[in-house]
Amino acid sequence: MSVDSGFVHKMWDDHELSKMVKGGISFPMLFDGGGKVGSVFGNYLEDAGVADFSLIPMVSFKVFELLTPPVGRNVSETLRQLQAFQHVRNSKGTEATPSGWKPGKPTLKPGPDLVGKVWEVWKTSMAFD
Repeated sequence: MSVDSGFVHKMWDDHELSKMVKGGISFPMLFDGGGKVGSVFGNYLEDAGVADFSLIPMVSFKVFELLTPPVGRNVSETLRQLQAFQHVRNSKGTEATPSGWKPGKPTLKPGPDLVGKVWEVWKTSMAFD
């Protein structure tokens, strides 16, 4: 979400994001004209007309990333998190994704057997990139 118009979002996706993420992003970018939403979160710089932040919605918001200009976003990490949330939702909570998880990588199986052993299971089953 940003104060940039839909046209600016399209140009940014077509000319920038599509070079960072194959095919561009697969979700809509939202327009916060006048910075009203950004103001609520204290991230609207009125003099510069800038407010950028990421929201990853599920049924309720699971992630809210607030970045102040000029701090750049990591689009690949945002997409990775979205994929992780979708995976957990699709597993109906029978799987958890560790830090850095990517589709096709092992997941953690929440339950009594995992208590106190997360690091042991993670370090032996996860391939670090």
